[in-house]
Amino acid sequence: QVQLVESGGGLVQHGGSLRLSCSASRTKFYIYTMGWYRQTHGNERELVATITTDPRTDLTTTYYADSVKGRFTISRDKDTIFMQMNDLKSEDAGVYYCKVDFRQFGVEWGQGTQVTVSS
Repeated sequence: QVQLVESGGGLVQHGGSLRLSCSASRTKFYIYTMGWYRQTHGNERELVATITTDPRTDLTTTYYADSVKGRFTISRDKDTIFMQMNDLKSEDAGVYYCKVDFRQFGVEWGQGTQVTVSS
């Protein structure tokens, strides 16, 4: 069974920075896309950022929600992703979930890590 380990969440002041990481292990299939989603109380999970790697060329493609462009940076090292979050705002707060996409073989979600931004 795939295991996802997330870390890096916590309490940070407005304007501060955090770095999230998500490491996948026990994977049987190639992970095409890894990403972060944010969920706040009573709302659906929303996409924050993703990174997709083409296994044939190793080229990566990233996607960012408009609200985080220029402030968040997602990167990948094999089956681990990192998301550097700078200039954090109150609207960035929530539970961040890591998602891995094996395409036709399904997806897996992490347990979530809490990000709290104080004013």
